[in-house]
Amino acid sequence: MSVAIDVRCVAKRYGSFEALRGVSLSIGQGEFFGLLGPNGAGKTTLISIVAGLTRASSGEASVMGHDVVRDFRAARRALGVVPQELVFDPFFTVRETLRITSGYYGIRRNDDWIDEVLANLDLASKADVNMRALSGGMKRRVLVAQALVHRPPVIVLDEPTAGVDVELRQTLWQFIRRLNRDGHTIVLTTHYLEEAQELCDRIAMLKNGTVVALDRTRSLLRRFAAGRLQLRLSGAPLPAALESLRIAEPSVAAAPPDARQAEGGTRVCLRVEDFGAIEPVLAALREGGCRIEEMELLHTDLEDVFVQVMRETR
Repeated sequence: MSVAIDVRCVAKRYGSFEALRGVSLSIGQGEFFGLLGPNGAGKTTLISIVAGLTRASSGEASVMGHDVVRDFRAARRALGVVPQELVFDPFFTVRETLRITSGYYGIRRNDDWIDEVLANLDLASKADVNMRALSGGMKRRVLVAQALVHRPPVIVLDEPTAGVDVELRQTLWQFIRRLNRDGHTIVLTTHYLEEAQELCDRIAMLKNGTVVALDRTRSLLRRFAAGRLQLRLSGAPLPAALESLRIAEPSVAAAPPDARQAEGGTRVCLRVEDFGAIEPVLAALREGGCRIEEMELLHTDLEDVFVQVMRETR
C-alpha cells in the first residue's frame, strides 16, 4: 500500500515542554485512520506539523510523498484540513468563501464541485447567506466544505462533529464514507470514540506526546476483549476473593457512597475474560452471602480499550 502520510521521529518542543516526543507512524492511501488521545496528548500539534502550520523541532513529515517543509506547496495541495476551531471570514457568503478557497489552490470555474459539496453537506440553502448569519453548526459545515473544495487526496478531520447536531453528523459521515470509498485517505481525531470504532480501519493512541498504541481497530478490541459484569449486590459486601476482578466503572466510581447503596444494593463492576468465567464469579458471590439484585454483561468497546491503554501507560 502506498503511503499517504509519513511521520518519522517528529518532536516538537516549546521551551522545556515537549508536545511531541519522537512520533513515527505511516498512514496508507485510502485508509480511514483514527488519531485518538486525551486533551494535551499532541494530536493537534501533530496535525499542524503535517499541515505545515507548525515546524517540527526535529524529524520529518510528508504528504503523498511530498515533504511538508522542502516541498510544502505540493504537500498542502494534497491535504485538506478541518480545524478544531471555528475560523471564518465574516465579509463573504458561503459560496464566495468556497470560491476564494478554490482560488488559493489555483482552481477556476469550480462551481460544479462546490454545488456538489454544498448539497452533500446540506448547505445548498445557505449558499448565498453571509457567514456571520450562520449558526455554529452551519459554520462547521462550511469548514468541512473548505477542506474538500480542492478535492485533496488526504483529508484530516480534527474534531469535526464537536458541538454539532445529530443530523450533521449523519450527513457528514455519509459524505466522508463516500469520499473514502472513492480512494481518499481520511484521518480523524475525535472524543466520540463510538465514531472512531465504527469508521476507522486503524487507530493510533497518543499520550503525553508519544504513540502508546497503534493497531487495527479489530485487533485492539480483541486484545482487550474481556467483558464487564455489572452487578447490584445486597446482603453482604463483595467477597475478598473477587476484589482483584473489580474495575472502576465511571458511573459507579463517580457516585457518592449513599448513591451506590441506592435501590437496596451496592453497585460493582467485575472484569471477566469470557463467558466461562461468569459461573465461578456467581459461585463466589453465593458462597459469600451476596444476593444479586441486578446483573448485566457489557462487552468491550473502544472506550474501554482507550481507558485501559491510558491507565497502563501512566
